[in-house]
Amino acid sequence: MKNLKLIGFLMILASGLLFTQCTTDTIVGQAGADGIDGINGVNGANGLDGTDGLDGADIAVCISCHSNSHRDAINDAYTSLSKHANGSSWSYAGVGINRVGCAQCHNNQGFIDFQTTGAVHEEGYTLSQPISCTGCHNIHRSFDFANDENDMAMRTLRPVTLITNPDYTIDIKNESDVLGKSNTCVNCHQPRTSAPEATDGKYMNTSTHWGPHHGPQSTLLEGITGFEFSPAEIPVAGTGGHRTKMSCVACHMSTVDEGHSWEPANYASVTCTKCHGAKEEVTGFATGMAELAELLANAEGQAIVKVDGVWVPAFEADGTTPVITIGIVHEGGEPALGLFDIQVANAAYNYLYILEDKSNGVHNPPYVKALIEQSIKSFE
Repeated sequence: MKNLKLIGFLMILASGLLFTQCTTDTIVGQAGADGIDGINGVNGANGLDGTDGLDGADIAVCISCHSNSHRDAINDAYTSLSKHANGSSWSYAGVGINRVGCAQCHNNQGFIDFQTTGAVHEEGYTLSQPISCTGCHNIHRSFDFANDENDMAMRTLRPVTLITNPDYTIDIKNESDVLGKSNTCVNCHQPRTSAPEATDGKYMNTSTHWGPHHGPQSTLLEGITGFEFSPAEIPVAGTGGHRTKMSCVACHMSTVDEGHSWEPANYASVTCTKCHGAKEEVTGFATGMAELAELLANAEGQAIVKVDGVWVPAFEADGTTPVITIGIVHEGGEPALGLFDIQVANAAYNYLYILEDKSNGVHNPPYVKALIEQSIKSFE
């Protein structure tokens, strides 16, 4: 009997413990290690190809330029005829620390750097590079050629502030060049030095490279920077017929492929004949330049010598008689060293300016004739 009571008591105690355990939180054990990844399933079958889209409406416009047949003709004209490619100036003027001032026009990377940042590499360039496609061309500003016209991906269309006159800007835009593509040319085809200034009525020339430089075409087209002995008789700047109605690209790049030789348009083409009749030279140009050249070749000046690194007038042994030199500009347009009257120096500058333009006056006939006539008259 006692045993039965004991068993009953133990059963009641066990039931109490069981109910108590059911009301407590479950004890969570530590997570087991990740199992091994299963094998990937088999790839599903590829879907059907979609239908090809239609060609863009302007694809022909792109192909007309971006094709070998188009580029080959341009490259042939450029490499065989253009001085941009086969001239000698870039081979010596565009390389080295001593040519930093030349690199913006005589080195392809120098031109790119100058157009991009306003400066060339301060230590110059070690590689001699002629101006090439990448110099003048970069990326289109707009692909809406129908409304914005094709800018030919010109690197710059910006108006150009002149080196010799920071207050003057040339912007060649007219019916022949609506976007101003010719402004690319103006960047380099401008004078580097101005007309000489007098010191006690004289000018001392100490350089055989004296003058406006070799590419003053843009300013002569504009009708500025020559020395004006009588300004009132000089045509107003920017009024020449070729400046108002034509442009660099209209005359020198009348066709895209042959245009990359930059040879002037064939006179028989519509570029010239739409305004001009029979072909003729600028009236009085050849005789005027010949007369001016003779006056300059016989102009009297004083020789100069370098003493302790400084140029000074030369005198005879008596110390008072000037050593005479004849000619401020010799045959072929070579400037001579010496001390000359300022009017002689200014006439020489005009002669070199017109000579280096190399258009025989065609760029701006009225302006050129006025400069020649005034320069000749200054000798009277």
